[in-house]
Amino acid sequence: MVLAHLTEFCRRAARAGLDTLLPPVCLSCEEIVEEPGALCASCWPKQRFVAAPLCERCGVPLPIDHEGEATCGACLARAPRYDRARSVLVYDEASRHLVLPFKHGDRTDMAPAYGRWMARAGAELLVDADLVAPVPLHWRRLVVRRYNQAALLAAACARQAGRRYAPDLLRRMRWTGSQAGLGGRARRTNVRRAFEIGGSWAEIVRGARVVLVDDVLTTGATVEACARCLRAAGARRVDVLTLARVVRPGL
Repeated sequence: MVLAHLTEFCRRAARAGLDTLLPPVCLSCEEIVEEPGALCASCWPKQRFVAAPLCERCGVPLPIDHEGEATCGACLARAPRYDRARSVLVYDEASRHLVLPFKHGDRTDMAPAYGRWMARAGAELLVDADLVAPVPLHWRRLVVRRYNQAALLAAACARQAGRRYAPDLLRRMRWTGSQAGLGGRARRTNVRRAFEIGGSWAEIVRGARVVLVDDVLTTGATVEACARCLRAAGARRVDVLTLARVVRPGL
């Protein structure tokens, strides 16, 4: 008991000393905030957090609250390959200031905070998940970027939720280039059969409940290609958890 109190005291003292030398700043605008991984009072209201009512399947916000579970028109017309998807933020001008520095600007220090947010937003997916895995990058993209942002998010989520992290559950077998500027059908064609199960996971994935993690859900083409691969390998359930998601105007 004494040792635990002493350890906590030392941790708090170290944190206070670090905050004195390097005060924590807002993740969006870099104004000083009370604790690391927070948004300031000005930036917080600008963010559109994804909240109920949601489509039970893809997690898109719905304009009208329904009693019980509800499914959006897009999922009724064409059910996604994954089981459920959940996200923290609507991807818009405000959230770009959180996503892009992390994805392209080497701000890997943002990952722990985002992992906490995602673990809360995806609690229903993570509660009984067997594996938490990132959408993989092709090795050429990884060489240029030096890190896989989805892997950092997946590791942070798994740690927060106490789930098993599977960093190489999936491999991207071929170069697909950038999906930016492509429509939904073109994106699906571009990533078709682009993924495979990592060799050491072939037995483990059979019957497993997998949470697939990425930074932004746009059309869903990439995560659906991953889900299709996981299903073919015998995964029992494939859910998707992202930091942000695109929402069509009017929703």
